[in-house]
Amino acid sequence: MVVEFRRGRSMRSIAKTFRVSLDTVQRWVTRAADGPLDEVDWADRPSGDRTSSRRTKRSVEQRVLTIRRALKTKSDLGEYGAAAIRRELLARNQRAVPSLRTIGRILERGGALDGRRRMRHKAPPRGWFLSDVREQRAELDSFDMIEDLALRGGRPVNVLTGISLHGALGAAWPDAEITAKSTVESLIEHWRAFGLPAYAKFDNDTIFLGNRRPNSFGRVIRLCLMLKVTPIFAPPLSRGFQADIEAFNRRWQEAVWQRFTFRNRDEVVTQSQRFIAAHRDRHAVRIEDAPKRRLFPASSQFDLQRPLRGVVIFIRVTSLSGRATVLDQTFDVSPTWCGRLVRAEVDLTAQEIRFYALRRKDPDNHVLLATHPYKRPTKPFWE
Repeated sequence: MVVEFRRGRSMRSIAKTFRVSLDTVQRWVTRAADGPLDEVDWADRPSGDRTSSRRTKRSVEQRVLTIRRALKTKSDLGEYGAAAIRRELLARNQRAVPSLRTIGRILERGGALDGRRRMRHKAPPRGWFLSDVREQRAELDSFDMIEDLALRGGRPVNVLTGISLHGALGAAWPDAEITAKSTVESLIEHWRAFGLPAYAKFDNDTIFLGNRRPNSFGRVIRLCLMLKVTPIFAPPLSRGFQADIEAFNRRWQEAVWQRFTFRNRDEVVTQSQRFIAAHRDRHAVRIEDAPKRRLFPASSQFDLQRPLRGVVIFIRVTSLSGRATVLDQTFDVSPTWCGRLVRAEVDLTAQEIRFYALRRKDPDNHVLLATHPYKRPTKPFWE
């Protein structure tokens, strides 16, 4: 551009030729002036001063760093962060006291931050705690409850919800009360319509797990075992295992409960059904691509007294001594696997419990830690 200008062309025509703005041509011509082209500094740089006019003065930055060093060694409280530095500056009646955020930036520029940034690891694949679910060879349905909703006048509303892991097949059953009997009826209705998954995951509520008597199995577990659906119980107070159903619960409340004013439970049921239909339509492709589900048996009767067969899985966290509690019984797992996740498989057919090590960072490696004999309950189910 400068060469063309020195040959006598106008800046406007040069700008059109090189497809740049007129300001660009003027800037480079001005930069070159009349000097030799090989001696001109062609390095691109922003216009204006190299440093911001609003940047904190160097003397203030040095004062902040000096106070930090003094507080680190002499502070009675042992505090020397941005808040402590600002308090010290105010106590010294300094004329220009930076804000907390500015002090933080000064400390960062001066390399005076002791804290380490949080390391974020890649999330494990869906269903990482089960090999066939992780490899998308089997489907898993999660079920939970939304509790303590209330209509005007205090009439209660509780919702049983469900979502499949790979297909995002959603379901919701609003009712006045959720019981084990109504849950069994809802599961039969859902699975009869869409087929049986390989696994069904629940939290540790007594409605799903059964009463708290040691070595007892409730209605929901017995239904799953009868239909050859392996029930899984998530670890109490552990993040991540219920993320899919909790996200669906939040979506249901935002789309149904919080958007409308309902006069009775029938209106809640109607709007919930509309949301579920729209949700299934939205995820139709994902539902179609999910692992195939087994057909619901044509002639199946729910017999609570049927002998228990199959496997029930509990995801648990071992204690500091390497033990795990399953069905209100404590088992030795491994003294080298303390405070960590394990998958306890209660095999009612083989009458044994197998404990496998679980690591989110290594979801492909499930090491067998221990095996214990287990006597399945034979007492009749008490309704």
